[in-house]
Amino acid sequence: MKKLLLLFVFLISTMLLAGCGQSPSTPRPAENSVRTIRIAYLPITHALPLFAAKELEMPDGPIKIELIKYGSWPELMDALNTGKVDGASVLVELAVKAREQGIPLQAAALGHKDGNAIIVGKDIHRVEDLRGKVFAIPHKQSSHKLLLDQLLAAHGMTEKDLTVVEMSPPEMPAGLAQGQIAGYCVAEPFGAKSVVLDTGKVLTDTRELWPDSVCCALVFNGDFLEGNHELAHAMVQEYKEAGQYLTQHPEKQKEIALKYLKAKGPILDLSLQWISYDDLMLSKPAYDELIQRMQAEALLKSAPSYEEFVDPTLWE
Repeated sequence: MKKLLLLFVFLISTMLLAGCGQSPSTPRPAENSVRTIRIAYLPITHALPLFAAKELEMPDGPIKIELIKYGSWPELMDALNTGKVDGASVLVELAVKAREQGIPLQAAALGHKDGNAIIVGKDIHRVEDLRGKVFAIPHKQSSHKLLLDQLLAAHGMTEKDLTVVEMSPPEMPAGLAQGQIAGYCVAEPFGAKSVVLDTGKVLTDTRELWPDSVCCALVFNGDFLEGNHELAHAMVQEYKEAGQYLTQHPEKQKEIALKYLKAKGPILDLSLQWISYDDLMLSKPAYDELIQRMQAEALLKSAPSYEEFVDPTLWE
């Protein structure tokens, strides 16, 4: 009887693994001539082209974008690295670091340009006023850290002159308002929120520090790409068209953002003034500058080449 029970458990486990343990590289089957691609995101305006691509997709395909929301970058990266999702809109530095560590991720496009501001409390009037204070960033592998370090260096300071902490983006506006932090740099719309609520102000932004800066990117799991390059290419084409649509129809940006973000209208109005979605191709010069900045801050030891990290055929 015990042997029969063990055999039954084994058979059930095998069936479950067969149904749920599909390899990321397995070609994605079509259902009614429509194939599904799973893309992870965090609810930020930096992922707006992804939201627009979803809104503009046709009911009869050829692809369906399944958006999967995560609450933090570590959770999202775990899903991307392990193939739980096919791709993600993610901090490009996290993806580059994962590639350096041997995880076969490949980028296809940018998420946006600009749209990151150094937000500080009303009592901070100069960069030097941050000395001895607490400043928040979402992750050390981020453009936000690079922007902060660039700003500090321009004023003869380093991170040693203040306390830099990692904090969840939604917590930053409240942290500033309550005096827990003196400033922060993060994806939108969380910077605009403090300005609209009049609990913070812009000290400087990417347009002054790093014009057309690289921050978030659309990145695919390499194993998924191995068996589904055509599907990924079709999705990227829709993504590219979505970026063009947002640029040509700025009045639609807020309308789409409100469907995916909790931010109120006035916050999005300001946030969307700081960010652009035109020409989302990740070029080699832009990538090389990113790598140079990451290496200068010791965020990389052995940087992946542009050819290793970016698949330009997905964009073409």
